[in-house]
Amino acid sequence: MRRNKRFNVQRTALCGLLTAMMLVLGFIESLIPVAAGVPGIKLGLSNGVLLFALYMLDTPTAFVLMIVKVVLSGLMFGGVSAMMYAMAGGVLSTLCMILLKRLGFHIIVVSMVGAVMHNVGQVLLAMLMLQTSQLVYYMAILMLVGLGTGAVTGVAANSTIKHVKKLNLKFK
Repeated sequence: MRRNKRFNVQRTALCGLLTAMMLVLGFIESLIPVAAGVPGIKLGLSNGVLLFALYMLDTPTAFVLMIVKVVLSGLMFGGVSAMMYAMAGGVLSTLCMILLKRLGFHIIVVSMVGAVMHNVGQVLLAMLMLQTSQLVYYMAILMLVGLGTGAVTGVAANSTIKHVKKLNLKFK
């Protein structure tokens, strides 16, 4: 019983740390002008932390971390509208990443699809809210960029996970 309680405290602390990392990376990302004339393009740095949680912890924990990150980011930096778009992209992206991970795809592929699906979720919500299909052209640009940023994030997450595994830390 005592070990289980200690494990839960350590796991809760780890989740708090991962949430803080996602928020800090999201804030830093908002300060970096990736593509000056194209709104909505981001590097997806906090997605690397989400990938770490998905591969090193478990699916429910990763999903909850995504929701907590979206809500806290929205409250601190974006507002309700930004939170809605981030939630649409985050839910679709995370569900797709969970599915691809279970099917055995490499983490870099999972990250790339996650980045693309995040953009798809956001643009689909915008198309519904604005009642226009014209944003499908914009989605094409975001999907191409998502493939690149997702690959970079996937490489970083893969490298981090390899190094953490060498430490023989127990997360599950």
